[in-house]
Amino acid sequence: MKPITDYLIYLLLMLAALLGMAGCEKYLETDFPNNQLATELIFEDEKTADAALAGLYAALWTGSVVSGTSDGSGALLGTYADDVTCVFTGAGNPILDIYNNQPLATNSTVSLVWTNAYQQVYMANSIIEGTAGSKSLSQPAKDRIIGEALLIRSLVYFYLYNIYGEVPYTATTDYVYNSNLNRMPKNDFLVKLETDISEAVNLLPASYRNAERIYVNKAAGYVLLAKMKMLAGKWQEAELLCRTIIQNGDYVFQSDLSKVFQKTGKHLIWQLKPKNNTDPTNEALLYNFVSVPTSFVLNPDLISSFSAGDLRWNHYFTAVVSGSQTNYKQTKYKVTATSNTTEYSVVYRLEDVYLMLAESLNRQNKTGQAVPFINHTRQRAGLTALGTSISQSQAMDEMKNERRREFFAEHGSRFLDLKRWGQLDQLKPVKPNWKPTNQFFPLPQKEMLLNKNLTPQNDGY
Repeated sequence: MKPITDYLIYLLLMLAALLGMAGCEKYLETDFPNNQLATELIFEDEKTADAALAGLYAALWTGSVVSGTSDGSGALLGTYADDVTCVFTGAGNPILDIYNNQPLATNSTVSLVWTNAYQQVYMANSIIEGTAGSKSLSQPAKDRIIGEALLIRSLVYFYLYNIYGEVPYTATTDYVYNSNLNRMPKNDFLVKLETDISEAVNLLPASYRNAERIYVNKAAGYVLLAKMKMLAGKWQEAELLCRTIIQNGDYVFQSDLSKVFQKTGKHLIWQLKPKNNTDPTNEALLYNFVSVPTSFVLNPDLISSFSAGDLRWNHYFTAVVSGSQTNYKQTKYKVTATSNTTEYSVVYRLEDVYLMLAESLNRQNKTGQAVPFINHTRQRAGLTALGTSISQSQAMDEMKNERRREFFAEHGSRFLDLKRWGQLDQLKPVKPNWKPTNQFFPLPQKEMLLNKNLTPQNDGY
C-alpha cells in the first residue's frame, strides 16, 4: 500500500489537472465546488501543502508571464517592443500579429496570456485559502506558504496590469463573486497590489527552502516591491529596498560574464527549475536555431546598441550566417540538449537590483552615488567606467542603455522600462505600426462576451 502522502500528492495533481483544463472563461465562471475533502487533505501537513505550491511553480514554468516560452513575456513583450523580431510565416499567426503591433481582441495568444494568468491566480487563491483554514499546519509554515502563493499571485497581477491595463482583481475562489468581476480602477489596483506584496514580504523568510533558490523568499519580495515603488515614483523607498538586498551577504555580484546564467551563482535571487532535472531551459530552446531561423531572432536595432568592445557580444548572443543573411540568436542560456546540469531560468538577479538602485538614486539627484551601480555591469562587459561627475541626464541615459543591453528578452524588461519611463513612442522608428494605444493589449473578446462587466474595451481596439 502506498504511503498516505503519495496518495495526497496524486490527489493534488489530479486537482491541478482539472484546474488546468479549465479555460480562462471558466476561471471567472466556475468554482471547484466539490473539493472540500481534497483541500482538507492537501493542507493537513506541510509536505502536502508544499506539493500544492509545487504545482503553482510548475505552472509558472510551463506557461506563464515568466515561463520563457513563446507565450511568456520575454518573447511576447520582447517582440512587441524592439528586443526581438518574430520570423514566423503565415497570415494570421497570433504572435506575428503581436510583433507587428496589430493584436486584435480575437488574437488567441492575447487570450492565452490572460487565461494562464488567471488560472495561476486561482491556484494561488486556492492555496492561500486552504492554508489559512488549516487546523494542523504550524504558524511558521502557514506564513511561508501563504507568503509564497501571495507573492506569485502579485507577480502575475503585476504583469496583467502592465499588459492589459485595468483588470479584475480577486483574492477568492468564490464562484458568484468571480463570475461578475469588474475591472478594478488603476489607483485602487496598484494600492491593492503594493499591499499584497508588502504582506508577502512580511510573511516570507529571508532564507531559502532550497539551496538552488527555486522558490521565492523575502529578497524576491523586495525586488517586486521595489518595482512597484518605482512605478509609483517612490524613489527613496525603492532605494531602501534595493540597498537591503545588496547589503545582504547572501547575494554577491557575479563578476564573470560567462557565469551569469549558471544556476549556482550567488547573484541569483530567484530562478525556475526545468520540469525534468536535465531539461534545457525554455529560453535555450526558444531562441536556438542553426541556420535559418523559424521563430525569433534578435532585433537589429538591439544589436546596434552594443559597442564593438562589449564582451556581451561573445556571451549573450551569437551571429548565425545563412547565405547572405546574418541573424543573431540569444545565447544567454547555452545548453540546448537534455543533459542540462548547469542552468535554470533566471527570474530575478542582482544586476537588476543594482540598476534599479542607480535609477532610484539618480532620481533623487544623487548622481555621484548612482554611477558606480551602473558601472558594475558596464565594467564586467569590458566597457570603460563612467565618471561620477557626469550630469543627472547623462547618468539616466546611460542607465537606460545599460538596462537594455543587460536584460534584453528577459521577462519583458524593455517594454516595462519604456512604459514606466513614458517612452514607448520611441519604438515608432523601429516598429512602424506602433500607436500610443499599443501600450496595452486588447482585452480578449471571449472574456468580454462572458462577462459584460469587463467593458469598456481598451482604446484602439
